[in-house]
Amino acid sequence: MNKMEIRFDAVSQNEAFARLAVSGFLLYKNPGINDMEDIKMAVSEAVTNSIIHGYDGEGTVRIYCEIDKNSFMVTVEDFGKGIENIELARKPLYTSRPEEERSGMGFTIMEAFMDKLLVTSEKDKGTKITMYKELK
Repeated sequence: MNKMEIRFDAVSQNEAFARLAVSGFLLYKNPGINDMEDIKMAVSEAVTNSIIHGYDGEGTVRIYCEIDKNSFMVTVEDFGKGIENIELARKPLYTSRPEEERSGMGFTIMEAFMDKLLVTSEKDKGTKITMYKELK
């Protein structure tokens, strides 16, 4: 098993860094282009959700990854506001910030590109998104 953990400020400029860090960690497994693009897209969505919805100001995002044989797991976690209603937040087109013209497709995209998605959240303690992908 191989593991990686990073933490960074919850600012939009770090979304690209997160995507590149996760794909760089995964590179030695020589994943197919489709798997790599799927993972990068899902990580981008999860990190963007943490930055946009997790905090009203400063904060930290944590990413933890594990590779075991051909199984990949990534967790994106913030320590912010939390999600009041996870079931509602996972519905397509729902956004808690309609004034920012958000599409409300973040969880839908994550679910479409990964094999499994788990979301846990606690009010004023943060949200943890864990995603799994079997590498082809």
